[in-house]
Amino acid sequence: MQERSVRSKTAAALFALFLGWAGIHRFYLGQVGLGILYFCLMFFFGFSIILGIIDAVVLFGMDDETFDRKYNSVEGTVPPIYRRMQGFPDPPSRSRNAPRTKATNNREPSNPYKVNGIKKYKEFDLEGAIEDFKKGLEIQPQDISLHFNLACAYSLTEQVDKAYAHLDRAVSLGFNDFEKIKTHDDLAYVRIQDRWEEFKQEGFRLQLPATTPPPTPEAPEKEPPVKDDLLLSQLKRLAELRDRGLLSEQEFMIEKKKLTR
Repeated sequence: MQERSVRSKTAAALFALFLGWAGIHRFYLGQVGLGILYFCLMFFFGFSIILGIIDAVVLFGMDDETFDRKYNSVEGTVPPIYRRMQGFPDPPSRSRNAPRTKATNNREPSNPYKVNGIKKYKEFDLEGAIEDFKKGLEIQPQDISLHFNLACAYSLTEQVDKAYAHLDRAVSLGFNDFEKIKTHDDLAYVRIQDRWEEFKQEGFRLQLPATTPPPTPEAPEKEPPVKDDLLLSQLKRLAELRDRGLLSEQEFMIEKKKLTR
């Protein structure tokens, strides 16, 4: 394939300035149609010379990269000879028989329960949104936005303990937009609670009692009998939090000891 010669911006501008009335610069730039038009306008000398001066000013003011892209390219690519003169590497060639590889999609699989939950949340179907968010956590238990959305939904339904628990979980997983926690309208019920200031001072984390080593399997500690109905309900609530993954087994045992002392 024959390589094209490189057109000079300075030469084109000088042609336009001195011979623009005859369209010579247009022929030089490969614009044959415009060159013929300028040549025909040569009979209207005053008009064509003005066009030539305007083109000269435009060409002198044009930067080299724009000029090369416009007048030294073929179908939007710089000719090989120009690339070598400017020190650019030639584009890699590709064999016709080379296999074409499909781009791999590294995006995480979508969570349908998360999508449905957000839709229900926007429609103020909070109970339905909570159920979908919980099912979404079964697929992606470390999804920060799911925990944050659950905290908002629980706050709107005035389930304060669960709201705090999921806020704590979101922060522990890396949520750091604390200003959003302090200003989000849906978390207003959380912020009016007595524990809010302590929760905020602790970096929006729930503070658990100091952990103690768990009892050895050889000598399990006997559980004291539960006689009080209120104590029984509190223990049942702790068990529910443990079953939902909001409390670890060790945290459950510590809280249980505190209640049964």
